[in-house]
Amino acid sequence: MKGFLEDANYSIGLLDEGATLADVIDNCIYEHTHTGKRAFYVGDLGKLVKKNIQWQNVMAPIKPFYPVRCNSAPGVLEILGTLGVGFACSSKSEMALVQDLGISPENIIYTNPCKQASQIKYAAKAGINIMTCDNDTELKKVARNHPNAKLLLHIATEDISADEEMNMKFGTTLKNCRHLMECAKELGVQIVGVKFHVSGSCKELQMYIHAISDARCVFDMAEEFGFKMNMLDIGGGFTGSELQLEEVNHTIRPLLDVYFPKESGVNVIAEPGCYYVSSAFTLAVNIIAKKTVEYDKLLPSGVEQTRNEDEPVFTYYINDGVYGSFASKLSEKFNTIPEVHKKYKEDEPLFTSSLWGPSCDELDQIVENCRLPELSVGDWLIFDNMGSGTLGEQSTFNNYQRPLIYYMMSFSDWDEMQDAGIASDTLMKNFFFVPSCNQLSPEDRFSTAA
Repeated sequence: MKGFLEDANYSIGLLDEGATLADVIDNCIYEHTHTGKRAFYVGDLGKLVKKNIQWQNVMAPIKPFYPVRCNSAPGVLEILGTLGVGFACSSKSEMALVQDLGISPENIIYTNPCKQASQIKYAAKAGINIMTCDNDTELKKVARNHPNAKLLLHIATEDISADEEMNMKFGTTLKNCRHLMECAKELGVQIVGVKFHVSGSCKELQMYIHAISDARCVFDMAEEFGFKMNMLDIGGGFTGSELQLEEVNHTIRPLLDVYFPKESGVNVIAEPGCYYVSSAFTLAVNIIAKKTVEYDKLLPSGVEQTRNEDEPVFTYYINDGVYGSFASKLSEKFNTIPEVHKKYKEDEPLFTSSLWGPSCDELDQIVENCRLPELSVGDWLIFDNMGSGTLGEQSTFNNYQRPLIYYMMSFSDWDEMQDAGIASDTLMKNFFFVPSCNQLSPEDRFSTAA
């Protein structure tokens, strides 16, 4: 069945009222058990619709620009484009991917802080003018390669709580903004706004107050140089929690109303990434190898030994790892404990276990220490909330296959899209019906994937 994009080979299953995502996972595992145990995702695209409705209810009129690097799966980009979301791209390939959706250049921003000259030229040719900048070297590069560029000065934010190091690697100081404006004036480059970013791990909302106040200072500074500023980008850092979204909105709304009121003509945008996609994807992986290890070699340093010495300790190897879907573990904390797919008794004993990817690399550890029932080669594990930072460009280390993606949406979510007037006939042609679990026989198991 033809997908949304001309070169995409995927479809979206419409779930009957009696069908659930658990049914879909069961069906996929049934299929893979008989045809070849390959890791796969199930993506609930209806959650993207719900998240967008939530954003409009809480954060409007702040327009979301989705960071493509967060999850560039075709189904995600297609649905978000249909919902009217803009896109923040960090490379030529991401810009091209979004352009293939028919997204207008006005709804694309080029956010890479270290841009290649060839990619700046590509953006210029494509009419993608809005991009970020935080130093004079980058400014000169843009001036040489994109005469129509409209720059957002990326200003740094600091962690005022000092509980953990969250200072951004990129972003300029207020003092340096004046120097950049002087350079831009000499080079004839337009500066049209300010960008900042507050980490999603930051629990100190006061950072938003400082960042918005700093942005207002930059806007005032720009008036001295004759720049017409009309955009404020408050960045990402939205975790997906409705509570966090409401807390951020409660913090920033009064300041925006004072510093950037509607009559100022300043468009406020944001870059919610994991907010949209994290909870929408579930990953299923298969155990490909198993061994028993010495407990003291598995136990994290500084943790006292509390187990019975006769109790076995297991190491499991799965068919996906940090060179694939778990790549984010190399740069951030990963605390998700998987769910065991097979049924086991509540009183079944649990054993100290660790999970590793297929590369046999010492960095390819996914879960250092968890308690699981004893598993066998061929058993399946399920990881929830795997939609963020997992479905972009992945390594093909050791020639392991990338996971398949099965896209799903409930009829109720589809109805919401239709009610909102964003469900076209073209989209409808790419959906297929998935009956409830009790209607399925083995020969009816579906196999459409991307």
